[in-house]
Amino acid sequence: MLRAMHYSPLVNHLNEAPVSDESSDEEDKECETCRSTGANEISSKSDLSAENTCRPPGISNEDSCEPILTEESKVLLGEQIKQISMHFPPRLTACTWTLEYSTMKHGTSLRTLYRSMHGLDCSTFIVIKDTDGQVFGAFCSSPLRVSDCFYGTGETFLFSFSPELQVFKWTSENSFFVKGNLDSFAFGGGRGIFGLWLDGDLYHGRSHTCDTFNNNILSKTEDFFVHVMEVWALK
Repeated sequence: MLRAMHYSPLVNHLNEAPVSDESSDEEDKECETCRSTGANEISSKSDLSAENTCRPPGISNEDSCEPILTEESKVLLGEQIKQISMHFPPRLTACTWTLEYSTMKHGTSLRTLYRSMHGLDCSTFIVIKDTDGQVFGAFCSSPLRVSDCFYGTGETFLFSFSPELQVFKWTSENSFFVKGNLDSFAFGGGRGIFGLWLDGDLYHGRSHTCDTFNNNILSKTEDFFVHVMEVWALK
């Protein structure tokens, strides 16, 4: 009985102790602050992860239409990639570029290039840097392939950085867009000349003004030699 009486005042005192509303409110605010801070940290990490998407060097994260490359181009700079991609059909302005063929990785062989295109069903982008340092090439609405006649669509175009970008679109004069065999392939034609022509070794090429694109000579001289060539699939 004495033991019970000894502890009773303490129990009663604890039961009667008032709980401070201010203390409770402060704890709730601290919890909300912690949750808010944690959410902001997670959001910031997500934003950083999104910013680290494989974009070409020189292209800002603020750009609304940004191509994404699966690997770095050895020919084009980031700003050049951005400039040329603006001339793609609207469906491809922010597409993914996949490197399907490169003379640095796969050697200089047109047959190998054709094999790398097997099974693809998408537009392709060909870019060349010649031994004079000139950069030029072509956009094609389909993969490169062996053909008995010209193929392609009016979306096909030629381009050159000399040093500023020049793009040569279809003139509607003819439909000689692209043609390839095991010995060579060519873009544009008319009157026996081609806008861009390459031999079977992908080493020697020529460029002339052609009716299909009414282009300037893409290289510094009509005959050129390939230093690096890349073919990208655009998906």
